[in-house]
Amino acid sequence: MASLRKPVIVRKFSRDWCAGYAAVSFAQDAPELEILDLGGKVLSIPWKQIKWVCYVRDLPSPTESANPERLLHKRFSTRPRAAGVWLRMTLTDGDELEGLAVNDRSLLDGAGLLLTPPDTRSNTQRIYVPRSAIQSLEVAGLIGAGSRKGSPVRRTPQADLFPADPDAA
Repeated sequence: MASLRKPVIVRKFSRDWCAGYAAVSFAQDAPELEILDLGGKVLSIPWKQIKWVCYVRDLPSPTESANPERLLHKRFSTRPRAAGVWLRMTLTDGDELEGLAVNDRSLLDGAGLLLTPPDTRSNTQRIYVPRSAIQSLEVAGLIGAGSRKGSPVRRTPQADLFPADPDAA
């Protein structure tokens, strides 16, 4: 049975972070993100302060203060194999991040992007980046775009390059 809250690490632009549990589908149009911290308190963090929200496998121990997300690779070393839209973005603090997004309307609508990180074996399973944190966004590629199932392609006959009539020469 799926839980109503998932473990997250919220990274702020001020470089500090907080860990806790966020609702599976938080209100993206709300002015703040609410998480339940490890002490049982509800924290409200304004979206303008949030760099990204990492959905993680395990919450960090108190000794992990430098890189609690364990997000070692922020760029793909080779072309990704999973299906989706390969995005490359620059955040407002100058940090660069790549990820795979689902090819649907969520790329255009919504208050942010949900990405699969380059290193799926790390602690971070998904990254939610608010649109207010994105300075520039580039589509690096479309992975796994299958053929369209619709009307068959109509082929037009090729024009004759060499007519069969010998008098034409």
